[in-house]
Parts: sequence; C-alpha cells; structure tokens
Amino acid sequence: MSTPTPPSLFPPSASLDALNVLSRDTAIDALGIVFTEIGADFLRATMPVDARTRQPYGLLHGGASVLLAETLGSTAGNLCVAPGRRCVGIEINANHLRAMHEGRVTGTARALHVGSRTQVWEIHIEDADGRRVCISRLTLAVVPVA
Repeated sequence: MSTPTPPSLFPPSASLDALNVLSRDTAIDALGIVFTEIGADFLRATMPVDARTRQPYGLLHGGASVLLAETLGSTAGNLCVAPGRRCVGIEINANHLRAMHEGRVTGTARALHVGSRTQVWEIHIEDADGRRVCISRLTLAVVPVA
C-alpha cells in the first residue's frame, strides 16, 4: 500500500528563476546566494565561502550564515501566504557547528509551523560533504501588505 504524497506547501507558480531575479541588487545577490531547488516541503539555496562571506580570521562569518538562513526561511514563508499578506522576521537564532574556510554551503529551509499569524522555519546549512555547518530557527509574523 503506497502512502499518498502530501500537497506542496508552495504554489505551482513558485519559480527559482523568479526568486533569483527578485534577489538582484540586494544583500542576497551581494553575498552570492542562489536559490537552487524548490521541493514539496523545502526551499534550498547555496552561498559561496569566499571574501564576501568570510570574517577577518578566514572563517565563514556567522552573520553570513544567518543571512542565508533568514533569506531561505523568509522567502519560503512568503511563498506560503495568501494574497495581501507578507511574512516578516521577528526572531532568528543560529548555532554554528563547523568552521568553513572555502567552498560552498547549501541551506535548506523546512517548515515547523505554518499558521495564519506566525510561521516557524528550521534551516540546516551544510558543507559539500553534507556535514552541518549551522542550524537555525526563524520565526516569522504574517502581516497585511502595507
């Protein structure tokens, strides 16, 4: 007996191209973040570990990891809201688990809660070998578009 596939959190019109175009000329673009995959229950993006994202000691800057996490969670959240509504971040935390000096990290956001007033997203950031570099949790408020 097969298990039915749950419906996607995201609308069928959700497009990686549209998300990447929307990111032009923003902090997302400046740090080299690129949306790479939309699944039924996740959104994924990559970010280089280079001069744009390293701190003075040569390590991936924790703030860059948090920017990747908030980008993923906020973008995923905004794909889930009804017309006339928008998600805004109200709290984020991050645990930095592994140092990175170079390469590329991949972040994946998955919903823990998608409600009409709040959303909570968990974001895992991994290196090329699938080892966790950072884990983050983002809480979003769902508000009317001003």
